[in-house]
Amino acid sequence: MEEVEITLPKLGESIVEATIVQWFKQEGEAVQLDEPLLEVSTDKVNSEIPSPFEGTVKKILVAPDEQVKVGDPLVILSTGKPSKVSVPKTAEKEESSSSEDLSNFYSPAVLKLAKNANLSLTELDAIPKTGEGGRLTKKDLEKYLEEKQTQPVSLKTERVKMSSMRKMIAENMVRSFYEAPHASLVSEVDVTGIVKFIAKEKEQFLQKHGVKLSITSFVAKALSKALQTYPLLNSSLEDDTIVMKKYINLGIAVSIENGVLVPVIHNCQDLSIPEISQQIYSLASKARSNSLDPSEISNGTITLTNFGMMGTQIGIPIIRYPEVAIIGLGAISKKVVALSDDSIAIRSIMMVSLTFDHRVLDGMYGCGFLKELKNNLESQELNID
Repeated sequence: MEEVEITLPKLGESIVEATIVQWFKQEGEAVQLDEPLLEVSTDKVNSEIPSPFEGTVKKILVAPDEQVKVGDPLVILSTGKPSKVSVPKTAEKEESSSSEDLSNFYSPAVLKLAKNANLSLTELDAIPKTGEGGRLTKKDLEKYLEEKQTQPVSLKTERVKMSSMRKMIAENMVRSFYEAPHASLVSEVDVTGIVKFIAKEKEQFLQKHGVKLSITSFVAKALSKALQTYPLLNSSLEDDTIVMKKYINLGIAVSIENGVLVPVIHNCQDLSIPEISQQIYSLASKARSNSLDPSEISNGTITLTNFGMMGTQIGIPIIRYPEVAIIGLGAISKKVVALSDDSIAIRSIMMVSLTFDHRVLDGMYGCGFLKELKNNLESQELNID
């Protein structure tokens, strides 16, 4: 039978490695052409890898949670076609038997005891093993359970293994935090006009465009306008060269189960409020259903995160490397404000934060940008066309 080695395909323009999440097929199982074979996770999104051939899974070469690079071998398939060289079955069987790893094989007695003690397979895998071939014996398990019961209550903990997405987020955040010197600024913005406009037009907007009208769309529009005056914030640093982008690809942070995805609104500077609103809705829906295309999470130039949706008023987010800035939106709250004519009024106030890479720009430049963004939001021409 002909054997074919399947490698990790290219998943996106900037994606060079991935982490194995799970295998949909195990060794010995049949797989059809284009049937999902495994799931991998990158720092951007989870993707299913389909089988490029019909055949049988001969050998899985990488286990869940292992990292692989584009082009690395993943699995060997038997395609059903005659091979050029045949291997005697007896020799194949002997080789398989001699190399068999018994460390993850559990006897019925061990499994029954583990079930009664409510132990997971992950916990079983972590128990020290003394049996032949690295097997876990019943005595090993009994010793573990005895030691576990004698632990003081105060020392009991729950150990939760990080998901592949969580590990990717952690690695990227650590890299960004230690490679780019972060600096942050916060400004108070009066969004009373926008709040009133949304309340007045939301029903008509929903009927006409099929999506809800939100403050995020207005901020995205005002942000795109401000970046044309302060382009350093829409750049990246490559060695000793600052690369300023003429297009604005705005990343929108979307909270999902066990993590965050950042789909990208490409060429945001050319879009209207309805178009931005529709893209936010579409991308957020795809993010939550794990159906984003790699192109929809690539080539971001600056990121917007709205932690105000959870009631938080001020936050200092971490830059998404290799971008040089991220904008944070706080919750809108009503405050008593002294106006320019010294009159007192109740206004809708939102805190806006800017975190930037101090290698690329200085505080005064950042202050100028925040002032420009504030002016754009407070004096924005409000319409839904």
